[in-house]
Amino acid sequence: MIYYPLTLFLILLLSAGARGEKEPPNIVLIIADDMAWDDSGVYGNPQVRTPNIDRLAGEGLRFNQAFLTASSCSPSRASIITGRYPHNTDAEELHWPLPAEQVTFVEKLRQAGYWTAAAGKWHLGDAVRDRFDEIRETDTSGFQLPTGEAGKAGKFIETMEGEAQSGCTEWVPLLRDRPAEKPFFLWLAALDPHRPYHENIVPRPADPSTVRLAPYHLDTPEVRRDYALYYDEIERLDKYVGLVLDELEAQKIAENTVVLFLSDNGRPFPRDKTTIYDSGIRAPFILRWPAQVEAGGQTESLVSAIDIAPTFLELAGVSAGPRFQGVSFLPILRDPGKATIREIIVAEQNWHDYEAHARAARDQRFKYIRNAYPDLPLTPSADGVRSPSFQSMIKRHAAGELTPAQSVYFVQPRPAEELYDCVADPHETTNVIGDPAHAAVLAKLRGALDRWERETGDHVPEKRTADEFDRTTGLPTEARVRPRPSKAEMVRRGLTAP
Repeated sequence: MIYYPLTLFLILLLSAGARGEKEPPNIVLIIADDMAWDDSGVYGNPQVRTPNIDRLAGEGLRFNQAFLTASSCSPSRASIITGRYPHNTDAEELHWPLPAEQVTFVEKLRQAGYWTAAAGKWHLGDAVRDRFDEIRETDTSGFQLPTGEAGKAGKFIETMEGEAQSGCTEWVPLLRDRPAEKPFFLWLAALDPHRPYHENIVPRPADPSTVRLAPYHLDTPEVRRDYALYYDEIERLDKYVGLVLDELEAQKIAENTVVLFLSDNGRPFPRDKTTIYDSGIRAPFILRWPAQVEAGGQTESLVSAIDIAPTFLELAGVSAGPRFQGVSFLPILRDPGKATIREIIVAEQNWHDYEAHARAARDQRFKYIRNAYPDLPLTPSADGVRSPSFQSMIKRHAAGELTPAQSVYFVQPRPAEELYDCVADPHETTNVIGDPAHAAVLAKLRGALDRWERETGDHVPEKRTADEFDRTTGLPTEARVRPRPSKAEMVRRGLTAP
């Protein structure tokens, strides 16, 4: 049969319509900085005012078992953007920049015709800036620790004023400046609710008497005030989430725009941030896509932060390939109640201000932790050490006034292995590693972690990275800005393969 050009064009057009082909979705990734998974209204804490995050969940899908691969800012972000475990990014320690040889999902989206841009906190280094068409960066950390006498005094030099401290002020302007003819991807990264905190940043500050304290934190006026200021930063972040949602509606592009909200690690308090307890690695994780995802749903299926990259690529019709270690969670979007993509998640704890090396394997109920440096105490991040919450604990510990759950920061040595029933014991305060009733699940999770270590080439470094801050005061000990070691140095220390 012979087709004339016009006839052929009409046949192809009708065929495309019959297949239901659609424009690829726009994608917006919103990353909070140091926000616990359950510190929002939709995740069960009504004392934190988050109407826009709650709205996002009401119009989308809430993941109740979402986990990060690290509870440390830059390693977590490097893992998200590469779809790889932190030690496979060669940027597993805090402030190590992502090397140029790493492949990110962003350039793959760009090659597929997406306009890619970032605004807010960067924290990924200089080598991967060219993966984005545009970057509007806020100061890497939101503050700089000073040198000299000011550094010895532990004082901060603040680099921003007012709302700029949120890291969110360029989110909506960037969205307005996008090229209209292309699908787009936006990496919107906040500085909230990262320390240091400031007074009166929201119209109605949180009431310290109403905050919900974790049982491993003290109930004192200082700690309650610390929590309240943290709540205020979440409320400020929530405002910007709402502004982005409103702008998508105003541009009439909300229907086919995927919005994913999560945090890079847990709250910046003792036993939360930098740990691999759920308070450090479990993340708020909410996805809205009105064109495809039913509103108001939730899922208990396990997902990991490394699953974001292959999911975004599949949404754009791009093959991820074997370099990305995650698994697309699109099946969960299609069937939130039944679909599963993984049986366990694995998370890492590496250097963050202090020596650390631990790994965790978790299924939907139990978590197994392996500590490579059990001789070291469970010291928080340096900003956590300086916090009123931890300084109060140091005083109470000296007076012998802490409960066992509150004393974990000072235990030396710590257990080399830990096992928790995260359903019966959600705060992970009772280590059941020696309970014969859990022998089978312990063997299962041990075996899973062993296999993961072999498959990903993970191992304990031959040489530890020294502390850069005092574990009691949080003040600098030596040089605070650690350059990423050379390839030869990393090989020598056993941090990477030759």
